Amino acid sequence: MQLRRFAGTIAVTAFATAGAFLFDGTAIAEEREASVAVTAIVEHPALDAVRDGVRDELAAQGYKQGENLRFVYETAQGNPTTAAQIARRFAGEDHDVIVPISTPSAQTVIAATESVPVIFGAVTDPVSARLVASLSEPGGRVTGVSDLSPVAKQLDLIREVLPEAKAVGVLYNPGEANSVKILELLREHGPQRGLQIVESAAPKSAEVLAAARNLVGKVDAIYVPTDNTIVSAIESVVKVGMDNDLPVFAADTASVPRGAAVALGFDYYDLGRQVGTIVVRVLEGANAGDIPVQGVATTQLSLNPKMAAEMGLDFPQAVLDRADEIVE
Repeated sequence: MQLRRFAGTIAVTAFATAGAFLFDGTAIAEEREASVAVTAIVEHPALDAVRDGVRDELAAQGYKQGENLRFVYETAQGNPTTAAQIARRFAGEDHDVIVPISTPSAQTVIAATESVPVIFGAVTDPVSARLVASLSEPGGRVTGVSDLSPVAKQLDLIREVLPEAKAVGVLYNPGEANSVKILELLREHGPQRGLQIVESAAPKSAEVLAAARNLVGKVDAIYVPTDNTIVSAIESVVKVGMDNDLPVFAADTASVPRGAAVALGFDYYDLGRQVGTIVVRVLEGANAGDIPVQGVATTQLSLNPKMAAEMGLDFPQAVLDRADEIVE
């Protein structure tokens, strides 16, 4: 008698073997750890928060590392070749679920695996990235939580804070499908608000500083999307903003303590907790492809008045009054 127990729930697979039953016919429980492997394309606070949220939600639901959970985490440090190596290694190991964080990691993991359930987090457009067939009916063995930014609301905030602004610069990595999608939305919604969108590409983290400098004299503010390449080097963007009185607006709140003036976005830790609830459902028997892809319903407004002043920006009182977080 072999038993698999997850968070107090015991699933029984019977087979005849000597000594498999006690004298009263009760099965002998043989507990097996659940194994969850997590990978991210790069380390930065937003993606790290997703990882932590997944782990904490698993613990909250009874899956505790060192007790009944094996929790493995690896980062590709921004290297696609390393990401592919991690994905292949995970595919060859005995994991119950793989959790890729970010679009590049999700694409790599899905390409490397054939049967392991994949629950992604922080993927902007999983349909365009060809991770799922549709949001409502993902199909196969893949689902997760999207972090599609509220681009229209973010542009409204830029217009409110900078009413005279005419152009917004956008830094992005053209190799990230999520960034290409955000750029499309910016091009759609920007002109509707009288804002010209000026793009500057940085395929590598080492190129972010030069890409930010390329916007100087062309724009009134810099927008940093949920682009892993740009966010990993946001300090370079902040420096350009401070040196040239260009306010830096971010799409993730974790960038505000790192120097961005303002962000209207998601709490990526909460997103990770949301991913964790799906992982638990799959560990307990649900088919990943039957679970609709989820979005993040709530946004948070985070402000850094000190850094804003360094970039020549003063927040209107109405914006200060409704802030969810003010970084001192």
